[in-house]
Amino acid sequence: MASVAQWISGARPRTLPNAVAPVIAGTGAAAWLHSAVWWKALLALTVALALIIGVNYANDYSDGVRGTDDNRAGPVRLVGARLASPRSVLAAAVTSLAAGAAAGLALALLSAPWLIAVGAACIAGAWLYTGGSRPYGYAGFGEVAVFVFFGLVAVLGTQYTQALRVDWVGLVLAVSIGALSSAVLVANNLRDIPTDTESGKITLPVRLGDARTRVLYQALLAVAGVLTLVLMLATPWCAVGLAATPLALRAAKPVRTGRGGPELIPVLRDTGLAMLVWAVAVAAALTLAR
Repeated sequence: MASVAQWISGARPRTLPNAVAPVIAGTGAAAWLHSAVWWKALLALTVALALIIGVNYANDYSDGVRGTDDNRAGPVRLVGARLASPRSVLAAAVTSLAAGAAAGLALALLSAPWLIAVGAACIAGAWLYTGGSRPYGYAGFGEVAVFVFFGLVAVLGTQYTQALRVDWVGLVLAVSIGALSSAVLVANNLRDIPTDTESGKITLPVRLGDARTRVLYQALLAVAGVLTLVLMLATPWCAVGLAATPLALRAAKPVRTGRGGPELIPVLRDTGLAMLVWAVAVAAALTLAR
Protein backbone atom coordinates (compact mmCIF):
# COMPACT_ATOMS: atom_id res chain seq x y z
CA MET A 1 0.00 0.00 0.00
CA ALA A 2 1.36 3.39 -0.98
CA SER A 3 2.10 5.86 1.78
CA VAL A 4 0.51 9.31 2.00
CA ALA A 5 3.79 10.82 0.79
CA GLN A 6 3.80 8.50 -2.23
CA TRP A 7 0.19 9.39 -3.08
CA ILE A 8 1.13 13.07 -2.89
CA SER A 9 4.14 12.46 -5.11
CA GLY A 10 1.90 10.50 -7.50
CA ALA A 11 -0.27 13.60 -7.87
CA ARG A 12 2.88 15.26 -9.31
CA PRO A 13 3.02 18.49 -7.29
CA ARG A 14 5.54 20.01 -9.72
CA THR A 15 2.69 20.32 -12.24
CA LEU A 16 0.39 22.29 -9.93
CA PRO A 17 1.63 25.69 -11.19
CA ASN A 18 0.09 24.65 -14.52
CA ALA A 19 -3.28 24.86 -12.75
CA VAL A 20 -2.68 27.85 -10.47
CA ALA A 21 -0.96 30.21 -12.93
CA PRO A 22 -3.79 30.28 -15.54
CA VAL A 23 -6.35 31.20 -12.88
CA ILE A 24 -4.16 33.99 -11.54
CA ALA A 25 -3.53 35.28 -15.06
CA GLY A 26 -7.21 35.07 -16.01
CA THR A 27 -8.23 36.89 -12.84
CA GLY A 28 -5.69 39.61 -13.65
CA ALA A 29 -7.23 39.89 -17.10
CA ALA A 30 -10.68 40.22 -15.53
CA ALA A 31 -9.36 42.89 -13.14
CA TRP A 32 -8.07 44.78 -16.18
CA LEU A 33 -11.70 44.93 -17.31
CA HIS A 34 -12.80 46.12 -13.82
CA SER A 35 -14.60 42.82 -13.34
CA ALA A 36 -12.61 40.60 -10.98
CA VAL A 37 -14.85 38.41 -8.83
CA TRP A 38 -12.69 36.76 -6.22
CA TRP A 39 -15.07 33.98 -5.18
CA LYS A 40 -15.36 32.96 -8.83
CA ALA A 41 -11.57 32.97 -9.05
CA LEU A 42 -11.42 30.60 -6.07
CA LEU A 43 -14.02 28.35 -7.67
CA ALA A 44 -12.03 28.34 -10.92
CA LEU A 45 -8.91 27.47 -8.93
CA THR A 46 -10.73 24.52 -7.39
CA VAL A 47 -11.69 23.32 -10.87
CA ALA A 48 -8.14 23.68 -12.18
CA LEU A 49 -6.46 21.92 -9.25
CA ALA A 50 -8.95 19.05 -9.23
CA LEU A 51 -8.58 18.52 -12.97
CA ILE A 52 -4.79 18.54 -13.02
CA ILE A 53 -4.60 16.12 -10.08
CA GLY A 54 -7.20 13.96 -11.80
CA VAL A 55 -5.32 13.93 -15.10
CA ASN A 56 -2.07 13.09 -13.31
CA TYR A 57 -3.63 10.09 -11.58
CA ALA A 58 -5.37 9.11 -14.83
CA ASN A 59 -2.02 9.21 -16.63
CA ASP A 60 -0.45 7.15 -13.84
CA TYR A 61 -3.20 4.57 -14.24
CA SER A 62 -3.25 4.42 -18.04
CA ASP A 63 0.53 4.44 -18.49
CA GLY A 64 0.90 1.95 -15.65
CA VAL A 65 -1.46 -0.66 -17.06
CA ARG A 66 0.19 -0.29 -20.47
CA GLY A 67 3.65 -0.84 -18.97
CA THR A 68 4.90 2.55 -20.18
CA ASP A 69 5.97 3.56 -16.66
CA ASP A 70 7.88 0.38 -15.79
CA ASN A 71 11.23 2.17 -16.11
CA ARG A 72 11.11 5.93 -15.60
CA ALA A 73 13.59 8.49 -14.28
CA GLY A 74 10.95 10.95 -13.10
CA PRO A 75 8.69 11.20 -10.03
CA VAL A 76 7.12 8.11 -8.52
CA ARG A 77 4.53 6.26 -10.59
CA LEU A 78 2.09 4.48 -8.33
CA VAL A 79 0.97 1.78 -10.75
CA GLY A 80 4.24 1.44 -12.65
CA ALA A 81 6.23 1.06 -9.42
CA ARG A 82 3.63 -1.40 -8.00
CA LEU A 83 3.00 0.92 -5.05
CA ALA A 84 -0.77 1.00 -5.51
CA SER A 85 -3.28 -1.10 -7.38
CA PRO A 86 -4.52 0.16 -10.75
CA ARG A 87 -8.08 0.18 -9.37
CA SER A 88 -7.18 2.48 -6.46
CA VAL A 89 -5.31 4.93 -8.72
CA LEU A 90 -8.23 4.91 -11.16
CA ALA A 91 -10.58 5.66 -8.25
CA ALA A 92 -8.38 8.61 -7.23
CA ALA A 93 -8.46 9.90 -10.80
CA VAL A 94 -12.24 9.59 -11.11
CA THR A 95 -12.78 11.22 -7.70
CA SER A 96 -10.57 14.19 -8.60
CA LEU A 97 -12.15 14.63 -12.02
CA ALA A 98 -15.64 14.40 -10.49
CA ALA A 99 -14.75 17.08 -7.93
CA GLY A 100 -13.51 19.30 -10.75
CA ALA A 101 -16.68 18.64 -12.72
CA ALA A 102 -18.89 19.57 -9.77
CA ALA A 103 -17.03 22.83 -9.14
CA GLY A 104 -17.01 23.58 -12.86
CA LEU A 105 -20.75 22.93 -13.14
CA ALA A 106 -21.43 25.39 -10.33
CA LEU A 107 -19.17 28.00 -11.93
CA ALA A 108 -20.81 27.56 -15.33
CA LEU A 109 -24.35 27.82 -13.95
CA LEU A 110 -23.38 31.01 -12.11
CA SER A 111 -21.71 32.51 -15.18
CA ALA A 112 -22.74 31.07 -18.55
CA PRO A 113 -24.35 27.60 -18.90
CA TRP A 114 -22.75 26.98 -22.30
CA LEU A 115 -19.44 26.65 -20.45
CA ILE A 116 -20.66 23.21 -19.33
CA ALA A 117 -19.79 21.95 -22.81
CA VAL A 118 -16.29 23.41 -22.47
CA GLY A 119 -15.89 21.66 -19.12
CA ALA A 120 -17.00 18.36 -20.61
CA ALA A 121 -14.38 18.76 -23.35
CA CYS A 122 -11.73 19.42 -20.69
CA ILE A 123 -12.60 16.25 -18.79
CA ALA A 124 -12.63 14.21 -22.00
CA GLY A 125 -9.24 15.67 -22.90
CA ALA A 126 -7.90 14.79 -19.45
CA TRP A 127 -8.89 11.15 -19.80
CA LEU A 128 -8.06 10.63 -23.47
CA TYR A 129 -4.53 12.05 -23.08
CA THR A 130 -3.26 8.59 -22.14
CA GLY A 131 -6.55 6.70 -21.74
CA GLY A 132 -8.78 4.98 -24.25
CA SER A 133 -7.81 2.82 -27.21
CA ARG A 134 -6.04 5.62 -29.10
CA PRO A 135 -4.62 8.13 -26.57
CA TYR A 136 -3.56 11.35 -28.25
CA GLY A 137 -0.62 11.72 -25.87
CA TYR A 138 0.89 8.67 -27.59
CA ALA A 139 0.55 10.36 -30.97
CA GLY A 140 2.45 13.58 -30.28
CA PHE A 141 -0.48 15.90 -29.47
CA GLY A 142 0.05 16.28 -25.72
CA GLU A 143 1.78 19.65 -25.93
CA VAL A 144 -0.96 21.01 -28.19
CA ALA A 145 -3.61 19.88 -25.71
CA VAL A 146 -1.76 21.50 -22.81
CA PHE A 147 -1.52 24.75 -24.76
CA VAL A 148 -5.25 24.68 -25.47
CA PHE A 149 -6.59 23.48 -22.11
CA PHE A 150 -4.11 25.01 -19.64
CA GLY A 151 -3.48 28.11 -21.73
CA LEU A 152 -6.37 29.28 -23.90
CA VAL A 153 -9.27 27.59 -22.12
CA ALA A 154 -8.06 28.08 -18.54
CA VAL A 155 -7.02 31.73 -18.83
CA LEU A 156 -9.80 32.94 -21.10
CA GLY A 157 -12.35 30.81 -19.24
CA THR A 158 -11.31 32.38 -15.93
CA GLN A 159 -11.53 35.85 -17.43
CA TYR A 160 -14.89 35.16 -19.04
CA THR A 161 -16.58 33.72 -15.94
CA GLN A 162 -15.75 36.93 -14.09
CA ALA A 163 -16.04 39.62 -16.78
CA LEU A 164 -18.45 37.81 -19.17
CA ARG A 165 -16.17 38.81 -22.02
CA VAL A 166 -12.56 38.45 -23.12
CA ASP A 167 -10.16 40.92 -24.69
CA TRP A 168 -6.74 41.04 -26.32
CA VAL A 169 -4.97 41.28 -22.96
CA GLY A 170 -6.58 38.02 -21.88
CA LEU A 171 -5.61 36.40 -25.18
CA VAL A 172 -1.96 37.44 -24.83
CA LEU A 173 -1.95 36.11 -21.27
CA ALA A 174 -3.52 32.86 -22.45
CA VAL A 175 -0.91 32.32 -25.19
CA SER A 176 1.91 33.10 -22.75
CA ILE A 177 0.64 30.69 -20.11
CA GLY A 178 -0.04 28.09 -22.79
CA ALA A 179 3.54 28.35 -24.02
CA LEU A 180 4.97 28.00 -20.51
CA SER A 181 2.65 25.10 -19.64
CA SER A 182 3.64 23.34 -22.85
CA ALA A 183 7.29 23.91 -21.96
CA VAL A 184 6.77 21.94 -18.74
CA LEU A 185 5.47 18.96 -20.71
CA VAL A 186 8.20 19.33 -23.34
CA ALA A 187 10.83 19.12 -20.59
CA ASN A 188 9.11 16.09 -19.09
CA ASN A 189 8.92 14.31 -22.44
CA LEU A 190 12.49 15.31 -23.34
CA ARG A 191 13.66 13.43 -20.25
CA ASP A 192 11.58 10.41 -21.25
CA ILE A 193 12.57 10.17 -24.92
CA PRO A 194 14.55 6.92 -24.47
CA THR A 195 11.90 5.10 -22.44
CA ASP A 196 8.98 6.48 -24.47
CA THR A 197 10.67 5.33 -27.69
CA GLU A 198 11.18 1.86 -26.25
CA SER A 199 7.57 1.58 -25.05
CA GLY A 200 6.04 2.94 -28.26
CA LYS A 201 4.80 6.22 -26.76
CA ILE A 202 5.38 8.59 -29.69
CA THR A 203 5.36 11.98 -28.00
CA LEU A 204 6.24 15.21 -29.79
CA PRO A 205 9.85 15.09 -28.46
CA VAL A 206 10.16 11.50 -29.73
CA ARG A 207 9.08 12.76 -33.16
CA LEU A 208 11.37 15.80 -33.08
CA GLY A 209 14.40 14.15 -31.53
CA ASP A 210 16.56 15.37 -28.68
CA ALA A 211 18.23 18.40 -30.33
CA ARG A 212 15.10 19.94 -31.84
CA THR A 213 13.12 19.35 -28.65
CA ARG A 214 15.68 21.40 -26.72
CA VAL A 215 15.24 24.22 -29.24
CA LEU A 216 11.45 23.98 -28.91
CA TYR A 217 11.63 24.24 -25.13
CA GLN A 218 13.73 27.40 -25.26
CA ALA A 219 11.49 28.87 -27.97
CA LEU A 220 8.42 28.42 -25.76
CA LEU A 221 10.12 30.32 -22.95
CA ALA A 222 11.08 33.05 -25.43
CA VAL A 223 7.44 33.39 -26.56
CA ALA A 224 6.41 34.28 -23.02
CA GLY A 225 9.25 36.79 -22.78
CA VAL A 226 8.29 38.52 -26.03
CA LEU A 227 4.60 38.62 -25.09
CA THR A 228 5.52 40.28 -21.81
CA LEU A 229 6.76 43.20 -23.91
CA VAL A 230 3.48 43.14 -25.87
CA LEU A 231 1.54 43.40 -22.60
CA MET A 232 3.41 46.61 -21.85
CA LEU A 233 1.20 48.19 -24.52
CA ALA A 234 -1.65 47.78 -22.02
CA THR A 235 0.37 49.15 -19.12
CA PRO A 236 4.14 49.60 -18.73
CA TRP A 237 3.80 47.98 -15.29
CA CYS A 238 3.60 44.60 -17.03
CA ALA A 239 7.38 44.84 -17.31
CA VAL A 240 7.43 43.35 -13.81
CA GLY A 241 6.73 40.04 -15.52
CA LEU A 242 10.39 40.06 -16.54
CA ALA A 243 11.14 39.29 -12.89
CA ALA A 244 10.58 35.66 -13.86
CA THR A 245 13.56 35.77 -16.23
CA PRO A 246 16.17 34.46 -13.73
CA LEU A 247 13.97 31.46 -12.97
CA ALA A 248 13.40 30.84 -16.68
CA LEU A 249 17.14 30.99 -17.34
CA ARG A 250 17.81 28.56 -14.49
CA ALA A 251 15.16 26.23 -15.88
CA ALA A 252 16.63 26.41 -19.37
CA LYS A 253 20.25 25.78 -18.39
CA PRO A 254 20.07 21.97 -18.13
CA VAL A 255 18.16 21.85 -21.41
CA ARG A 256 20.57 24.20 -23.15
CA THR A 257 23.66 22.37 -21.89
CA GLY A 258 22.52 18.93 -23.01
CA ARG A 259 21.67 17.37 -19.65
CA GLY A 260 19.45 14.31 -19.66
CA GLY A 261 17.64 11.76 -17.48
CA PRO A 262 17.22 12.68 -13.81
CA GLU A 263 19.20 15.89 -14.36
CA LEU A 264 16.18 17.26 -16.21
CA ILE A 265 13.77 16.73 -13.29
CA PRO A 266 14.49 20.19 -11.75
CA VAL A 267 13.57 21.77 -15.10
CA LEU A 268 9.90 20.92 -14.47
CA ARG A 269 9.98 22.61 -11.07
CA ASP A 270 11.82 25.71 -12.26
CA THR A 271 9.66 26.13 -15.37
CA GLY A 272 6.53 25.89 -13.24
CA LEU A 273 7.91 28.40 -10.74
CA ALA A 274 8.84 30.80 -13.55
CA MET A 275 5.29 30.53 -14.91
CA LEU A 276 3.79 31.13 -11.48
CA VAL A 277 5.99 34.15 -10.74
CA TRP A 278 5.22 35.57 -14.19
CA ALA A 279 1.46 35.12 -13.73
CA VAL A 280 1.45 36.72 -10.28
CA ALA A 281 3.59 39.67 -11.40
CA VAL A 282 1.61 40.44 -14.55
CA ALA A 283 -1.79 39.92 -12.87
CA ALA A 284 -0.75 42.29 -10.08
CA ALA A 285 0.39 44.87 -12.63
CA LEU A 286 -2.91 44.68 -14.52
CA THR A 287 -4.92 44.89 -11.30
CA LEU A 288 -3.03 47.86 -9.87
CA ALA A 289 -3.02 49.67 -13.20
CA ARG A 290 -6.81 49.76 -13.06
